[in-house]
Amino acid sequence: MNVVELVRHQAEIRPLAPAIIDVRNGRERTLTVGDLYDRAARIAAGLDARGVVAGDAALIFYPMAAELYVFLLALFQLGAVGIFLDPSAGREQIERCCNIYPPKVFFGSARAHLLRIVSPAVRRIDLFVGTSWQPGTVTFSSLHAEHRNDVTPLADTAPALVTFTSGSTGIPKAAVRTHQFLLAQHRAIAASLKLTAGTVDLTTLPIFVLANLASGVCSVLPQCDMRAPASCDPGLVIDQIERHKINSTAASPAFIERVADECIRTSHPLTSLRKVFLGGAPVFPGVLQRAQRAFPNAALTTIYGSTEAEPMAGIRLDSISEDDFAAMRNGRGLLVGRASSFLELRVIREQGDRRIGRISTSDFAEMIVPNESPGEIVVSGEHVLGAYLHEEYGVNKFEVEGVRWHRTQDMGYLDSRNRLWLLGRCSAKVRDHRGTLYPLAVECAVQHDTRIARCALVDVSGERVLVIQPHNGGKFNSAACEQQLGWAGLDRLVTLRRIPVDSRHNAKVDYPELKLRLQRRGWSSARLF
Repeated sequence: MNVVELVRHQAEIRPLAPAIIDVRNGRERTLTVGDLYDRAARIAAGLDARGVVAGDAALIFYPMAAELYVFLLALFQLGAVGIFLDPSAGREQIERCCNIYPPKVFFGSARAHLLRIVSPAVRRIDLFVGTSWQPGTVTFSSLHAEHRNDVTPLADTAPALVTFTSGSTGIPKAAVRTHQFLLAQHRAIAASLKLTAGTVDLTTLPIFVLANLASGVCSVLPQCDMRAPASCDPGLVIDQIERHKINSTAASPAFIERVADECIRTSHPLTSLRKVFLGGAPVFPGVLQRAQRAFPNAALTTIYGSTEAEPMAGIRLDSISEDDFAAMRNGRGLLVGRASSFLELRVIREQGDRRIGRISTSDFAEMIVPNESPGEIVVSGEHVLGAYLHEEYGVNKFEVEGVRWHRTQDMGYLDSRNRLWLLGRCSAKVRDHRGTLYPLAVECAVQHDTRIARCALVDVSGERVLVIQPHNGGKFNSAACEQQLGWAGLDRLVTLRRIPVDSRHNAKVDYPELKLRLQRRGWSSARLF
């Protein structure tokens, strides 16, 4: 089944319902479901006339806006494939990605088309499409043709989206999402987020707009650059939420924290919100508690997921007991709830860099650790990525008698109630002669202190180092922290004005970059515990 048929169905039964509301050139605009699908069908006809066929790929450099989804749906209608790169991708990575999955079409903003000047791989692309005129570019207005009624029938395994990783190892990996995968992911997201036709959602994550379109939910796109969610203007976002009486949102903790802090600072709670989902990075209890103050009528839910499997687990704030909060304060890790009913989740003995490959059911059973024991988190299911392009297994994939499993590279454990607790990335744990110390065990305990904006545990030159970023650049008194973390055996505490984070969500600590910065600066300003 072609995933675009879900949107066509919504266009048939709810043509006048709003689909996307966004802001362009300072003016707000609304695109109905019927208009969205009609424009996509006309763009598809124009691309078809220019030789774009099923299987062709389009490299996309366009911000979250209505045009992005018009173009993406047009590609799906033809059976073509959308390619997305990490926002931080440089020229070298663009070259590598284009060699791995050569695109026939380029779709981008006016600024993105400047890549033709610096990138030979981009210059080799056949067709350039934009929303405004550029030399050598076909515009949306000139692409518009007679409405194309046909939807290209596709095999379930036909690719729909290709998302390249950041390529931190130098070799970017291509995560291929098939139409079958997107349909399964839609079902899992719709159930987890309880998507209901006719509701209005503030949508900050691109893939969730597709889920909304397929479910009849109106997506209001935030009036900010979602490549830097932690730097958004919260006043503009708050105005959007109130004007449109927005019911729900799913966003990174950095974005939610930014908006919530502004609501608290101005004593201006947002009462229309009924559902708030936080994910994409660790969601610490302090963020949830501040969000509850800011959105008093909302049910707050933590979602645990990744590019390869979204969602994997989740828990509502009102399901976290005082005993759970005490456990998080005392080094038990970060509680993220029960596994999604749409997948299988297990915790296995840590495998390091070992490639597992194909194994038997009995061998797999022996790898699974008992509840309360830490290990690697692995998942399997229809909305779990089975493999990367040109990589049958690799370190992150293995097979148990025909069933593919994904290694998340996260450490954690299941408690006696089968709830998942995260301990941090496998590569970020600290292991020395004193034993193993997990980053989220320490960080979750520390971030109950409202004076701390972010913290990170790292091993630098054999020492256990806790790095703290005080809230709003203020001062931090370490006495209480030292007393609370006696169990962690820390060697040093360092304060930084800003801890480096990922470019996508602005919330995940970039541990390798942090270690490099600490090694460069030395220990002149480090406090010895």
